[in-house]
Amino acid sequence: MPAVCPKCGLPLELCICKTIEREAEKIKVYVEKRRFGKPTTIIEGIKENPKEIVSKLKSKLACGGTFKKGHIELQGDHRNKIKEILVKLGYNEEQIEII
Repeated sequence: MPAVCPKCGLPLELCICKTIEREAEKIKVYVEKRRFGKPTTIIEGIKENPKEIVSKLKSKLACGGTFKKGHIELQGDHRNKIKEILVKLGYNEEQIEII
């Protein structure tokens, strides 16, 4: 007997819960000035594999960063590039709000 998804009740091969969750996420990107006036890009709303996403973003943007308190922090101002990279990682362009 195949395994069944606890959320939707479908077999795991047919389950689309993760896809629906990803499409429902609203991603908010903004910049904060931190210590000594240095900019930090903050990304809120990514719930699925955030540490893996941080790793990919850091390598593509050539910067430092971390996942803290439920959001991603990247060193520097990357608002102009972040949308393109998140779309390549599988997020919808309409989900991403850059402030």
